[in-house]
Amino acid sequence: MVHVLRPSEPSNYSYMFDFEENYDYFSTRQWLITNWTCSLYFCIIYVILVFGIQRLMRKYTRFQLKGPLILWNIMLATFSLVGLSRTAPELFRVLNKHGLHHSVCSISNFEDDQVSGFWSWVFMLSKVLELGDTIFIVLRKQPLLFLHWYHHITVLLYSWFSYYEQTSTVRWFIVMNYLVHTMMYTYYAVRAIGYRPPILVSIFITASQLTQMVVGCYINYITYGYLKSGGSESCQVSMLNIFLSFVMYFSFFVLFAEFFYNAYILKSKSGSGGVMKKTSKQH
Repeated sequence: MVHVLRPSEPSNYSYMFDFEENYDYFSTRQWLITNWTCSLYFCIIYVILVFGIQRLMRKYTRFQLKGPLILWNIMLATFSLVGLSRTAPELFRVLNKHGLHHSVCSISNFEDDQVSGFWSWVFMLSKVLELGDTIFIVLRKQPLLFLHWYHHITVLLYSWFSYYEQTSTVRWFIVMNYLVHTMMYTYYAVRAIGYRPPILVSIFITASQLTQMVVGCYINYITYGYLKSGGSESCQVSMLNIFLSFVMYFSFFVLFAEFFYNAYILKSKSGSGGVMKKTSKQH
């Protein structure tokens, strides 16, 4: 069922679904305060399972898994597109009406906007589901890049920690992630079906990932400036969170830049045409 939003609700959305209307930020955060350490357990199980299966698969022929892989990527591409459509309007509204400071320092996207709040909550939970990407890689006996599993672990831990801390900057990070994942999983779905898009498509997606990391570092930089000039009351984000987020985004930038160089520039120089064999999450 769809509900028309009341004029008093601070939102760009013309309608709201039942599950969005029933979203309660305070109860979800209270759940996370009690259970946020589960993210650590998920990561430990993930590492044991992935590298255990990879070792086990040395004795067996690779699985094809074409059908499940197509469905998996279509599902995640659709989820990311819907998430983007339900969180980006809140970010644009805040930037337009309140400016950059509010967009990186206020948690109104959690507390005051039911739609954005729900999809921010689901975003955090989805980082557990996305661990399934790696299962396809090891079962199909494809190369498992450090960038791939490092990215999955750090994003999961940071997402849960940030929701636990009520971190204001994640409004930006969530929208960027939804956007890049919409393109990325759509590309993977097309590849899984059997169509090979032009090399410029994969270059654009990797360049978008690099841009995401640069913007992430910039958001942390300006938020740090707001905290230094206005004190802890000026922004709903901790210095620890800014530090962890900056380290995460900068390390991602270095790893993605290395991949970009090896996959496109180096291969182009060697005359191989620069065709991408594997991105950070390529199946």
